[in-house]
Amino acid sequence: MALPIMAKATAVWLVDNTTLSFKQIADFCGLHELEVNGIADGEVAQGIKGFDPIANNQLTQAEIDMAENNPRHKLKLKHNPAADGEEKRRGPRYTPLSKRQDRPAAILWLVKFHPELSDGQISKLVGTTKPTIQALRDRTHWNIANISPIDPVALGLCKQGELDKAVAKAAAKAAKDGTAISDEERLKLVSTEQSLQMEDEPRLPSNMSGLETFTLSSSDEDEKKDEPVVDADSLFNLPKGGGEDEDEDDA
Repeated sequence: MALPIMAKATAVWLVDNTTLSFKQIADFCGLHELEVNGIADGEVAQGIKGFDPIANNQLTQAEIDMAENNPRHKLKLKHNPAADGEEKRRGPRYTPLSKRQDRPAAILWLVKFHPELSDGQISKLVGTTKPTIQALRDRTHWNIANISPIDPVALGLCKQGELDKAVAKAAAKAAKDGTAISDEERLKLVSTEQSLQMEDEPRLPSNMSGLETFTLSSSDEDEKKDEPVVDADSLFNLPKGGGEDEDEDDA
């Protein structure tokens, strides 16, 4: 059911200006009946100015009168031709500014743990573009060294149901096309709960790559053994100079 704009402010106006029941107002505004009761008691929506649904073309006075005379009557939102097709509009998912910086981490997680997802499905899940997804797949993204995979559900970029639905659809398509992933590859995939508990993989700077396999050769080890061992105490027990004794003999 479509809801009025500024639903809580509309409920405030209906409580103050009509004799509608709390249930009628709650059903129309998409609120709980106890919440409307709290508005009437002054405990909820304090400081919110009422929003007139009649002046704003959301209700008619005749509809309100009908509902006041019949407690079982449900208010119907006035039809607005300009709103036709708004709910069916398609496009990329809107991502709040505060979460847009988390999208690369979410994309990397989807690419790593759900390789069966297509670029189009990932784009719809987290609201990104296909070039960005491809750059993360190829690890050519400008910030790839600083990006760690994070579950998009944990980041709040999509819902678990949406992710499960996309994965099931991708798996069914892969099975139909004969390109389903093998059992060995599937065993490598982890669940959302497991991925959140995994520790970050240690990384080495690019200019230090290869040092982890460095070992001493046999000749280097022999030279190291032949080096004399220096005792630290011997450095502080040096023999005294003979300058003072020579001066006494001359005297």
